[in-house]
Amino acid sequence: MSVVLAGGGSAGHVTPLLALADCLRRRDPATRITVLGTAEGLEARLVPARGYELVQLPKVPMPRRPGPDLLRIGGRLREAVRAAGAALDAAEADVVVGFGGYVCPPAYLAARRRGTPIVIHEANPLPGLANRLGARLTPYVATTFPHTPLPHAVQTGVPLRHEISDLARADDAERLARRLLAREHFGLDLDRTTVLVTGGSLGAQRLNDTFGEAAPDLRAAGAQVLHVSGTGKQVEVRQSAGGAGDDVPPYVVVPYVDAMEQAYAAADLVVCRAGANTVCELATVGLPAAYVPLPVGNGEQRLNAEPVVAAGGGLLVDDADCTAGWVREVLVPLLQDAAALRAMGEAAARFVVPDADERLADLVEAAVEGRRVPS
Repeated sequence: MSVVLAGGGSAGHVTPLLALADCLRRRDPATRITVLGTAEGLEARLVPARGYELVQLPKVPMPRRPGPDLLRIGGRLREAVRAAGAALDAAEADVVVGFGGYVCPPAYLAARRRGTPIVIHEANPLPGLANRLGARLTPYVATTFPHTPLPHAVQTGVPLRHEISDLARADDAERLARRLLAREHFGLDLDRTTVLVTGGSLGAQRLNDTFGEAAPDLRAAGAQVLHVSGTGKQVEVRQSAGGAGDDVPPYVVVPYVDAMEQAYAAADLVVCRAGANTVCELATVGLPAAYVPLPVGNGEQRLNAEPVVAAGGGLLVDDADCTAGWVREVLVPLLQDAAALRAMGEAAARFVVPDADERLADLVEAAVEGRRVPS
């Protein structure tokens, strides 16, 4: 089977794409995988590093809504469709699977012209324009959340890297061993309550500023911090009044973490944005989280986090309310309540759709064989 996967730009598109690729290869090592992406997105680095072929297409930014802007991209879109069609022909594609992003509309249109089956995976509760267009061209549509407004949608969950699933399946003894190894790896104390702060692959300046300022309050509570700042972004960590002595909990800043499962293994609580992939990864490994949705776009990040928060698996705080005062008044008391953290983690884990990669792989095989959509 030759499978062409289309998607990129952000970890929310690339990570489930790679998880599906790995699943298909586990099922049949002879499966040919070709990935369509751009030169600028994360896929340019992550896809070849994972051992898959990346074909770069011209970048055609799509507007969020149909309108005049959509009409102005005709020439660039035609060029991208031609390039996508050439990639499908070279791969002798049996199916195209799209995860959203700039390269998906050209891939969907090229597949439609060739009669190649199309599978859509939409990670967010509110789909973007690329997948809204694609869903009109196929009955094979998968979603992460149950009420995503796309035709023919089947909820599969979001495919996660097997490293995340392995961490989720680990028993208590193995989780403890992984925790100790992860904390040692990042230069953290082995026995302190640990907060992971991350704004995703690009970082979040709001989180960087807030937690740098709140460092003395966290340290005074005995908590240590692993802060993923984002490549090229800085965190100005405010020192405690007593300075940085040997007994002061560590505040470790790293720009990027390739193996986020290590960071998750080290953490007792996560403070993060609310991308669909992040929400599902944290729920899968049973980590409580304080979600700070990105305050732009159409509000999809808030919608991503709301089901987990409603189930008791985390907190939701507006970007403007994520201040050093909020850390002191809300987060620090939570960090000092081990029972509450444990209950939140257990509630988050109950939210997850298991084996999402296998469910999506079933849908891909059904599309290739022309079978009915599996329920």
